[in-house]
Amino acid sequence: MTSSLDVPPQPVTDPAGSRRSNWAALRPLVLRLHFYAGLLVAPFLLVAAATGLLYAASFPIEKIVYRHELTAPAGQSRIPLAQQVAAAQAAQPEGKVSAVQPGAEAGQTTRVLLDVPGLAESTKMAVFVDPYTAQVRGSLESYGSSGALPVRAWISHLHRHLHLGEPGRIYSELAASWLWVVALGGLLLWVTRRRRQKRRLILPERGAAGGRRTLSWHGSVGLWVVLGLFFLSATGLTWSKYAGANVDELRSALGWSTPSIATSAGDHAAHTPGGPRQEAASALSVDRVAQAAAGKGLSGPLEIAWPAEAGAPYVIKEIDKQWPARLDQVTVDATTGQVAAELRFADYPMAAKLTRWGIDAHMGLLFGLANQIVLMAVAAGLITLIVLGYRMWWRRRPTGGPARGGWRQVNRVSLAVLALAAVGVGVFLPLLGISLVAFLLVDVLVMRAR
Repeated sequence: MTSSLDVPPQPVTDPAGSRRSNWAALRPLVLRLHFYAGLLVAPFLLVAAATGLLYAASFPIEKIVYRHELTAPAGQSRIPLAQQVAAAQAAQPEGKVSAVQPGAEAGQTTRVLLDVPGLAESTKMAVFVDPYTAQVRGSLESYGSSGALPVRAWISHLHRHLHLGEPGRIYSELAASWLWVVALGGLLLWVTRRRRQKRRLILPERGAAGGRRTLSWHGSVGLWVVLGLFFLSATGLTWSKYAGANVDELRSALGWSTPSIATSAGDHAAHTPGGPRQEAASALSVDRVAQAAAGKGLSGPLEIAWPAEAGAPYVIKEIDKQWPARLDQVTVDATTGQVAAELRFADYPMAAKLTRWGIDAHMGLLFGLANQIVLMAVAAGLITLIVLGYRMWWRRRPTGGPARGGWRQVNRVSLAVLALAAVGVGVFLPLLGISLVAFLLVDVLVMRAR
């Protein structure tokens, strides 16, 4: 069906070459891109937003579901860590101790992590021990560096790849790649539309009805959450399969990589995380290791990682990722009990610190519950935007959307710059580039057919 919306617009002439006329030429192109991306990528964004909201809520859910394992009645004095580790080994005799995380506060259990045959990648068996009685409170699988227990781990996998493994990561990468594009286009369209109406810019229009009311809510809600959308898109891409590899290469080239502490054996061979643990138990008590780390100012919450091979040191890390983050590390010689190396978070390059803070904020760790509430609000805002966007599209059917052929209004120099920028971004974000080419081809074919 042909409508007036499908008639290619006539070129805009502006002898003065004003900034307003430049935007008048670009606006149809931005509008068309925002429309297409919102219509076709929105299902991926909707799934990412819904599962992201659920993941942000999984932290308090985890504390409620696993309260028995995570807590214990506070006693007068703590039993030595060595006895607690021994109790965990007795509960899981087939496992090898990987690390121990002493309870940082009164009433928290000690978490002993073991490598157990048959567990999935990046997963360990966590045995929770009462630090006052050495009684085992339970055993649960623990996933990743954040120590996600089964409920949170299940939600995390749902958000990352829909439990489809590596192929499922394409959905989340496509969503993260397009999120900032949709948000930027919507921001430009809304601000230029309401630039002379400040109140209507940030608040829905009073008394509006029908499509105008829907648009008012869509624009205002988008303005409130746009910074959060940019942030989630940028940090989410660091975990992606294809764009994430490009991000890692860029960080390495610019010297933004996170520094690491030396954890090799006496020959200084490279340490491979997750390598075989030393067979013979070290004569050095884990309590002495903790004391050596405390002597260097490290305080709980801590993780004491067992030597990865014979002759390698213990690695003691602060794992408090809430603001202000405490992430200092030391290594302790497994024979002498002396601190062999130190790595202070204060000495990280600023780019590495920003990366760390950005990832932790994306995961809801940096500011604790407040961080999680903000993430849930941004996710709810994105869901609202998608629903309102589809409603506007549905009300406009069968005309469907803005005019095709908007790119014809853009002068050749600006169009060439946009094309080069699109190619550069498309190479760095491959799924964005591929899908953008597909959208353009569909648009051109439909326009020619009509």
